[in-house]
This record gives sequence, structure tokens and C-alpha cells, in this order.
Amino acid sequence: MRAGADQRPEAGRSMRSLIAKRAFDLIFAALGIVCFAPLFLAIAVCIKLDSRGPVFFRQDRVGRYGTIFRIHKFRTMRAGAEKAGPLLTRSGDSRVTRVGKTLRKHKLDELPQLIDVVSGTMSLVGARPEVPGYVRYYPPQTKALLLALRPGITDPAAILYKREEEQLAAADDPEREYVEKILPRKLRSCEEYAKRRSICSDFVVILRTLKEILV
Repeated sequence: MRAGADQRPEAGRSMRSLIAKRAFDLIFAALGIVCFAPLFLAIAVCIKLDSRGPVFFRQDRVGRYGTIFRIHKFRTMRAGAEKAGPLLTRSGDSRVTRVGKTLRKHKLDELPQLIDVVSGTMSLVGARPEVPGYVRYYPPQTKALLLALRPGITDPAAILYKREEEQLAAADDPEREYVEKILPRKLRSCEEYAKRRSICSDFVVILRTLKEILV
């Protein structure tokens, strides 16, 4: 009885934390959609004028509890480019459009994921969702920890690897570089975040991300 009594307050705190994070996500994602609506429209027009194809790019990613969902991004490559080349994108990739280069440089292609936050498949801050093919490289304990949470638009690892495409471009084998060097470091960073996450730490990550985008 004593052990159960000790666990109930901890479970209550965890539930309150999840509710607070979800409220935080909903409020700021909804505000972001409203505030960035003119920018969304301007980007959509630029994409349509620059190349043929849809405004949005959608791709299967692994979400909470291992559920597959389709992430939203502004399209930065030629239509159908994902079928005509490697999964990883390197700096200087010829498949990236002119407008796409600018969007990727300033991470503006990620803005539509505010829709995913409102829908509940993502959070503002959390481990970035991977494609199924790379999740198989997650160590079991790491996989259990990270997939228990909603994936995020940004996280400390995304800030750390802001220039990931340049590192991949410099590698002789980009796939091996990602799987053996970049991904393990990202996962360690994500684990540290997951173990210490809070509304305050999320707010700090958002501010750091905005600073990196604007610099």
C-alpha cells in the first residue's frame, strides 16, 4: 500500500505535466498559424511560381508509440524528387528548387508542422520524427523513451545539427555518415532532453531555434 501511495503523487505530476505541455503546444501553434498566415500564403505563391507541383510535401514519419503519421512541409524539391534520388538530402542537391534553397536555409519549410501540432501528432519541442528506415537503428531503451513522447518541430539536436546537409555533402558515404556518426549523437541529445523536459526548457529551445533561424 505504501509503495502505491508513493507512486500516485508522481503519476499525478506526470499527468499534469503532459496536460500543461499539450496546452502550451495548442496555444502557441494556433497563434503561430494565425500570425504566420500571410507568410504561409507568400511562400505558397513563390513555390507555385518557381516549379510545378504541390505546395506541400508529405512524408511518412514515426510518431508517438511508433504510430506512422504524415508530416507536413513546404515542398523544397522538384515534384517526385524523393523517388529519383537518395533519402538523405545533401548541400548542393540538384533536386532542390531555387525557392527551396531559401526555405531550407532558414528552416521555413518546417512551418506547416504547426498544423501537425494542432492535430496532435506533433509537439512544438520534442525529438524530431524520423522516417521508419532510420528508427530501426535506435537502441531499444532509446526507442522506448523517445517514442513514448510526441515528436517535435525542433529540439536541441536540430539546433546542434543545423548544418547537417553540409556535413553530409562533405562525406564520402552520406548514408554511413548519418547512421554511424550523426544519428547516434542526435539520439544522445534527444535522450537528455526527454529526461529533463519541462515547459521552461521547451521555451528555451524555441528561443534558441528562433535565434539560429534569424542569424
